[in-house]
Amino acid sequence: RSVIGTTGFTEEELKQLTENAKEKAVGTIIAPNFAIGAVLMMKFSQMAAKYFQDVEVIELHHDQKLDAPSGTAVKTVELIRQNRESKQQGHPNEVEQLEGARGANVDGIHIHSVRLPGLIAHQEVMFGGDGQMLTVRHDSFNRASFMSGVKLSIDTVMNLDHLVYGLENIID
Repeated sequence: RSVIGTTGFTEEELKQLTENAKEKAVGTIIAPNFAIGAVLMMKFSQMAAKYFQDVEVIELHHDQKLDAPSGTAVKTVELIRQNRESKQQGHPNEVEQLEGARGANVDGIHIHSVRLPGLIAHQEVMFGGDGQMLTVRHDSFNRASFMSGVKLSIDTVMNLDHLVYGLENIID
């Protein structure tokens, strides 16, 4: 049985891991983020996307993080896309004066990555609507924030016979 906190798997690698776990009936959990608060932030963002079509994600991490955007940001966008029509945000004639100024664009959702010393893991999901804005934010100030999700995963994986990707699929 495996509990994996590494991000950056390709779709092909995830497919192979899923098939292996199913074939051998071995429980496996892969979690882009073990912080329960971060998982709830992703779920709340997924819910909000039904009502707010305009959304941007800003993720901030320590300057030693190798991947950008983070696995949490990628997973958040994946969940948002399940409840949101494809939509290009901003003015149709918008021009970036500096390449990348608007961040990565995934189906009209812009993701911005910040890497600075002093940070651990933070993410803000901003939804805009007529006359209003909704912000969903999670902050991990130290690595202790990940332990409750690690424990939940260890306890849960013992009762699984397949692969589960994302803690949002095991919390109720």
